[in-house]
Amino acid sequence: MSAPTEAYVALSGVIFAIGAVGVLTRRSAIMVFLSVELMLNAANLALVAYARHWAGVGVLAGMTGQTVVFIVLAVAAAEVAVGLGILVAIFRDRASTDVDALAEVRL
Repeated sequence: MSAPTEAYVALSGVIFAIGAVGVLTRRSAIMVFLSVELMLNAANLALVAYARHWAGVGVLAGMTGQTVVFIVLAVAAAEVAVGLGILVAIFRDRASTDVDALAEVRL
């Protein structure tokens, strides 16, 4: 027996809410970064759940959701590479990843 699509979407919503709370409440840039990744993975879970639901109906749109998930994963991997590079450069310069202190950085 498999779980219904609604259960996957509800779990996705809970994970997304946890990520949103993390983005809004954390002061460390790394924790904010991880919370954004959590939100992206929640969106991926919802896309796969809907793709599975529509594939069960027999619609070709089932593969479209999984294809979009691969694109989102590729964008997330690029975000991780660039974001961590920027965070390392900021940490070397300021010795802190506090978001409030980073708000004062001027170019």
